[in-house]
Amino acid sequence: MTTVVGSYPQPDWLIDRERLSKRLPPRTLAGELWRVPSEFLAEAQDDATVLAVRDMEQAGVDLITDGEIRRESYSNRFANALSGIDLEHPGTALGRSGRPTAVPRVVGPIRRERPVEVRDVEFLRGQTERPIKMTVPGPFTMTQQAEDGHYGDERALALDLAAAVNDEVKALHAAGADVVQLDEPYLEARPEQAAAYGAEVVNRALLGVTGTTAMHVCFGYGHFIKDKPAEYASIDVLGACRVDQLSIEAAQPALDPSSLAALEGKTVVYGVVSTGEPEVESADLVAERIRAALQFVPPERLMPAPDCGMKYLPRATAFAKLQALVAGTARVRRELEPVRSGAAAGSVKEIECDAGRTPRC
Repeated sequence: MTTVVGSYPQPDWLIDRERLSKRLPPRTLAGELWRVPSEFLAEAQDDATVLAVRDMEQAGVDLITDGEIRRESYSNRFANALSGIDLEHPGTALGRSGRPTAVPRVVGPIRRERPVEVRDVEFLRGQTERPIKMTVPGPFTMTQQAEDGHYGDERALALDLAAAVNDEVKALHAAGADVVQLDEPYLEARPEQAAAYGAEVVNRALLGVTGTTAMHVCFGYGHFIKDKPAEYASIDVLGACRVDQLSIEAAQPALDPSSLAALEGKTVVYGVVSTGEPEVESADLVAERIRAALQFVPPERLMPAPDCGMKYLPRATAFAKLQALVAGTARVRRELEPVRSGAAAGSVKEIECDAGRTPRC
């Protein structure tokens, strides 16, 4: 089945896309980016979410998200909704680019005192009959995107963030999410810390979770980062994280697909369209990338997707790339059909797993 990673372009009437594209993704709240007055913002975000959902459905994507339309970045909305954060006095940390950036400043114990994205799931569930995915920033990444003024121990901070994420993940599944995804790009950006405690905190975030889980790890938004390695430095850490689906980018960095062999047992959400290039891939190129991945991952464990969130692309470009994603996937499905038809029909559980509706497929 096809899916998206998380974000989709927000309309120009909703957010100042030019300002958004010229700054690094905000880690603190950035309400100044919204074009709609605060008293009408929630309604406007709902309307824009409907547009994103319809685009994904029309393009033919199987497993969809809400496009993260209500967020200024993938992580800041959740991170700044937790107790223990000083919203009035942000801290500073080095971003992935190596430049200092404003980040949440931790001044007390981190706790999730209220649902953050539950209403988002409920709204999305009411807009589509397709399987849905909701994304949450992962605890390791939020730790790297914070200034610690309380714990004095990165691992301790990460474990409390993991507990907060765990509460949210369970609530999102209960609210109707078929898949909940942790966004953990800093597992690749901070390989030494990732090796020390990355898998531990991710697994703590998923403790007792019975619904289907995913984790996205990338080299950074293609809009900002153009030169990327062809392999993941933290591939062993990723394999040790107890998630059902692992979402990785492969198109823009020209990832060596042989590295997928290290992810045995996981469903691989595989990037076959780039979010860092304006050119729209052909269906032939998408199919070629899928075939390369199938040399190392069986078809039942491969989910074609964009490399990363599509937030910074023009909407028309993002939609065309999704169409190419679906068309290229359809070509490979047709090629595989004789093989599948020659085998015994799958069980009901296998069919449900293909739809993303059965936990721990």
